[in-house]
Parts: sequence; structure tokens; C-alpha cells
Amino acid sequence: MDFDLSEDQRAFQQTARDFAHDRLLPNAGQWDLDRHFPADELREACALGFGGIYVDEAHGGTGLSRLDAAIIFEELATACPSTTAFLTIHNMVAGMLARFGNDEQRARFLPDVISGAKFVSYALTEPGSGSDAAALKTRAEPDGNAHYRVNGSKAFISGGGVSDLYVTMLRTGGEGPRGISCLVVESGTEGLSFGKPERKMGWNSQPTAVVNFQDCRVPVANRLGPEGDGFRYAMMGLDGGRINIAACSLGGAQACLNAALSYVKERRAFGKTLSEFQALQFKLADMATELEAARLMVHRAAVALDKGERDATMRCAMAKRLATDLCSRICDEALQLHGGYGYIHEYQVERYVRDLRVHRILEGTNEIMRVIIARKLLEAA
Repeated sequence: MDFDLSEDQRAFQQTARDFAHDRLLPNAGQWDLDRHFPADELREACALGFGGIYVDEAHGGTGLSRLDAAIIFEELATACPSTTAFLTIHNMVAGMLARFGNDEQRARFLPDVISGAKFVSYALTEPGSGSDAAALKTRAEPDGNAHYRVNGSKAFISGGGVSDLYVTMLRTGGEGPRGISCLVVESGTEGLSFGKPERKMGWNSQPTAVVNFQDCRVPVANRLGPEGDGFRYAMMGLDGGRINIAACSLGGAQACLNAALSYVKERRAFGKTLSEFQALQFKLADMATELEAARLMVHRAAVALDKGERDATMRCAMAKRLATDLCSRICDEALQLHGGYGYIHEYQVERYVRDLRVHRILEGTNEIMRVIIARKLLEAA
């Protein structure tokens, strides 16, 4: 088992690190305050090849692995977990278009998505169905032979109101998972509207809004795959999404650990630096150990998904649960080590604490991760 990064992995890791330092970090704090969506910087990231990570080179992407993506997203998230998280969603949807779309759909949608000319959102959650995603109610009824008429709403949609494409899970059949299909709804479609941007604790550089469908006519040509396959697509996307959000947690925690190490070496109390107090040394040691353990588990899950291993879903759930819990705690410990300064926006640690808190909720709550893990364990017993 080789834990060293390849030459290519080190190269795009450095590219992501440089971009994070030069283009994201100087502005991330202000984006958070202003609730600004950094479209220009996201397009710059796409120009570096970070807009079609899971799309093969034949269709204009970079064709990288889940492990490669985790390395990239961790580096970007050291500067801004919120902006990076939006980019992970953009890539997840691009990967779905490439994998489940037909030739015409790939030709029509992918070039603009990969370049960042168009942003994409993933619409699964509804006001009445979060963890129980298979209970979704938004419905697409046939409207002639060439269209569906869609009615309903989606909640907590990242990019709601600013994205150009919404890959949406809708009910075309009966109750349960097999009645769900996947449609690409384009911005500007009559009957498509958005709620006001949510006021959130964190993730302020990306808008979150309700997406409403009122007699919204969507071409049948925009359906990915056959009717009834939508829920399967959604769940397959979530395995990778869980690795992505775990990688964003790694980046945020690494940034906070770095900040804490610098701070304790400079701050003095009772005649010596904070770094000389053994109690604080132990705290730093635990933070670093937990971060490394989380990183190893995330990378192992990414490899399992890349290889199509039978236990990949369980490993993705384990990695997401562990990494988001531990990294959120690491950020909070870093804030504590900063004392009162940690609570002040200028020091930025509090931004990471707020941004990483939601990682324990989205892509399936950590309670649902435990349900998935337990179910897989019992099936194998």
C-alpha cells in the first residue's frame, strides 16, 4: 500500500494550493461578510481544469479520480470551504451529465459546464423530505410527447437563483425510489422561480434558495437516462459527494490547525509563549493526529469508490461521518486556542468554524451515515 502522492498528484495539488492562496484566501473573508458569489474566481478555477474533474478527456474534462479530486478540494478549502463546496457540487453534476447523459446531452451541456460558462446545481432535497429523499413529492407529468409539466419545490439548493442548470430529481411514477426520474431544468424556463436567498450561519459565498416549479415545461430531451433511474443516479452521486464534503472539512481543519500553531508560538502569557504550555501542546498533538486519521479514511474511501469496491458506500459514509465530526471539532479547538481573538472575524478562524458546521448535516446527516454503516455491517454479517 503506497501512501505517497504521484508526481501528477503533487503537481495539481500545488496548482490548487497556489490558486487557493492567491485567488481565494485574500477575498474569502469579505465574500463571507458580503454574501458574495465569486463567479469570476470559480471560472478561473474551471480554466485550470477544476470544472470537469470527473468528466473524461474525450468530453473535455480532466478525467481525474475521486482521490485526485479529494486532494484538490482539500487544498482549495484551506482558503474557502464555502466556495470550494460549491465547486464540488458543480463537479458532481458535471460528472452525472457525463455518465448518465446521452451523446446529444453531453454535447449540449458539458462544454459550458466544464468551462464555467454555466454553473450547475443539484436539486434533490424538498421542504418535506430531507434525509428521507425517496419520499420527494415534486412531480413531472407528461405534457404531450415532447415535454413534462413540473410542479413542486426543492429546498436548500446551493446555487439556487444563480446557477444555469438544475439537475433535478422528480417523481414521474409511483411512490418510492423507482418512481423517481432525473431532469435537467434550464434557467429561464417558464414556471421556474426561486425563493429569497437564505440567511445562513456559514457558506455565505454561495447562495442557497428554494427552487420552485409551477407548470414548468421541461423537454423530455432533458431527461437523463430512462424514467425511474433518477434515485439510483442521486444515490450514486452522493457517495462521491460525501468524499468531497469530507475533503472540504480536511482543508478547513488544516487551515485552522496552521493558524493555531502560528498563534501559540507568538502569543505570550505568564512570561512564556503559549506553545511552551504542555496542556496546549497535547491539544495540538490531538488535533494533528485526528486530522491525519480523518485524511487517511477519506483517501481510503476515495480509492474504494474509484475501484468500485463492494463496500465503497459504507466507506464513503464512514469517511464523511468521521472527517466532518473531527474536523469541525479541530476548528473549534483552534478558535479556543486563539482565545477572544478567535471570535473576531479578522482572524478568520470563526469563519471556518461556521462553514464546517453544515458539513455534518448535508450529503446525508451524520446520523444517516450511521444508519448506512450499520445496515451495511449487518448485511455482511
